[in-house]
Amino acid sequence: MARTGKDGDPRCSFCDKAQNEVRRLIAGPPSVYICDECVGLCGELIAEEGAAQAGPPAGLPRPREIHAFLDEYVIGQDDAKRALSVAVHNHYKRVRATAGDPVELGKSNILLVGPTGSGKTYLVRTLARLLDVPFAVADATALTEAGYVGEDVETMLLSLVRAAGHDLAKAGTGIVYIDEIDKIARRGGGNPSITRDVSGEGVQQGLLKILEGTVANVAPQGGRKHPQQEFLQLDTTNVLFIAGGAFAGLEEIIERRVARRGAGFGAVPPARDDDLLSQVMPQDLLAYGLIPEFVGRLPVVAALRPLDVTALTRILTEPRNALTRQYRRLLELDGVELAFEEDAVAAVAEQALLRRTGARAARAILEEVLLNVMYEVPSRDDVARVVITRDTVLSNVNPTLVPRDQRGTTRHERSA
Repeated sequence: MARTGKDGDPRCSFCDKAQNEVRRLIAGPPSVYICDECVGLCGELIAEEGAAQAGPPAGLPRPREIHAFLDEYVIGQDDAKRALSVAVHNHYKRVRATAGDPVELGKSNILLVGPTGSGKTYLVRTLARLLDVPFAVADATALTEAGYVGEDVETMLLSLVRAAGHDLAKAGTGIVYIDEIDKIARRGGGNPSITRDVSGEGVQQGLLKILEGTVANVAPQGGRKHPQQEFLQLDTTNVLFIAGGAFAGLEEIIERRVARRGAGFGAVPPARDDDLLSQVMPQDLLAYGLIPEFVGRLPVVAALRPLDVTALTRILTEPRNALTRQYRRLLELDGVELAFEEDAVAAVAEQALLRRTGARAARAILEEVLLNVMYEVPSRDDVARVVITRDTVLSNVNPTLVPRDQRGTTRHERSA
C-alpha cells in the first residue's frame, strides 16, 4: 500500500517517516519508498546474520577425524595433534553457538612450543586446509609497539582479510598463526624492563585485545595508520589465534623448576631433554619473558618434540606429500623415474639431524643432492631412471642413471 501524507508527499513504506524527516527517500515500485535509516538497519541485520552463520562448512570434523587427517600429512607429534584437534573443534563449536546460548563459551587460543623444523607451521596450515577457513601467517619479529618503526599489531590481520577475498565475515572465522612468538619476550626474561621495550613487552600488550576479541582497524593497503586512510573493521572475537615459537632456553627453565620440586627422598629422575618441553607450565613462560596477561590469553599449550633420525626418515617417505614423493613427481613430469635407495633416505635424515633445523634441513639437502640431476635430465631424452644412493648423499658421488635405448630396454650405467 502506498504511503503518502495528507499533502500527498511520499513517506517511507517501512517506518512511515516523511521525506523531510530523513536524509534521503529512495523510490522503488510505484508508490513504494524506503528511507536511508531503514536501509542502514536492514544492512546491519543482514551483517549480523552473516557473521553468525559464517564459519567452517557444514559437518565440523570431530577431534578424532581432525587427528586422522593430520596423520596423513604430519609424522609423529601425537600429543600436539591431540591438543590441536580438541582445541580447534571446540573453537568452531563456540563460533557456531547462538548468541542467546545460556552459557557463554570462552575463547581458547593456542600456543605451540617446539624447536625449529618440528612442524609447528605445517600443522596449522594443514588444519586450515581441512577446515577450509582463511589462513594467514604473521611474523612476530616484524611487529613493534604503535608509534615506532615497524608494523603495528593490526597489520597482521591484513593477510587474513586478503586470504578471505576481503570478505570480513569470512575473515572473522579464520585462523592466524603468529610465528616466532618467543622473539617478543621482554628483555631480562621474567624481570620487568626499566627501559621502553617496543618490540617485546610493548608488542605483547598490543596483542592482548586482538587475541581476546575486538574490532580492529585494518589498513587495506597495509603500512602505518594515517588520517587520510579509510580502514576495514574486523571483529577478531571468532578468529582463532595460534602462536608458535622455538623458545630456545626454555628447557633449562623447566629443568630448574622440576629439579627444585624433585629434591630429597623419592625424587623423580630428571627427564630427557625431549621430554622437558612437554612439562611446560605457565610459570615457565613467565620466567622466559611473556607477561601474565599474554600467557592467560593462550590457555592451550602444546609441545612438539625434536625430530630424531627415525622421524625424519618417516617424514621423507610416509606422508601423502612426502619430500621424496614430491621430487619423484617433479621428474615424472619430464618422463623420468626417480628412485631412492633405502640407505640413501637414511643418510638424508642423518645429515638433516646434524643441521638442527628439522624437516627444513631435509628439503635443503635434497635440493643440493638433486640440483645437477634436475638441471641435466630435462634436456636429455636418453635417461629413463635416476637412482640416488647413500654415496650420492654423503660423498657427492654422481647418481646412477638408467638410460633408455632405441629398443625400449634399459641398462645401468654410472654417470660420468
